[in-house]
Amino acid sequence: MKTNFFLLALLTLMHSFAASPSYDDIGYKVGDLAEDFSLKSTEGKTVSLSDYKEARGYLVIFTCNTCPYARAYEDRIIALDRKYRSQGVPVIAINPNNPEKSEGDGFEQMKQRASEKGFTFPYLLDEGQKISPKYGASRTPHVFLLEKTGQGNRVRYIGAIDDNYQNAALVETPYAEEAVNAMLEGREISITTTKAIGCSIKR
Repeated sequence: MKTNFFLLALLTLMHSFAASPSYDDIGYKVGDLAEDFSLKSTEGKTVSLSDYKEARGYLVIFTCNTCPYARAYEDRIIALDRKYRSQGVPVIAINPNNPEKSEGDGFEQMKQRASEKGFTFPYLLDEGQKISPKYGASRTPHVFLLEKTGQGNRVRYIGAIDDNYQNAALVETPYAEEAVNAMLEGREISITTTKAIGCSIKR
């Protein structure tokens, strides 16, 4: 009897974990249309995707101040914006962390970090964490490439920036860059989804 009770309790616990989807499970998938947003930037402006009238797409990147993975990618994120902004695909960076759970990710610290690094792109605060769950962002950094179409902003790639967070010089596959190039050239994107490597979002 005790064994049966233990097995029942174990099965119930396993089911409760299985029934609780991760943000990866409930967020956007490649091919979905992503909703616009309106978030406060470190420059004191409110930024939306619709502000970019001439955009062909967007590199929406969830990142933060404190995660060592996110900090390791900052220069590469700046390089992506410098390369593709003039081609109509700007970077839009969003900090999804709850500052009460992640010391150092408050709005004032965001302003300081953006200034120190010379961010060339808007750095937005996901206040109340309303946007990151919709996207399914679970890590920092986490990339979502959107293509601007007549139907809306279609998700074309989700995942990591590249395959080596430790050393940019040793990158073999620059996933985000290859996806943007294919999108701009009207080619099929060969790798549309990868696993985002980074710190879990503090909710």
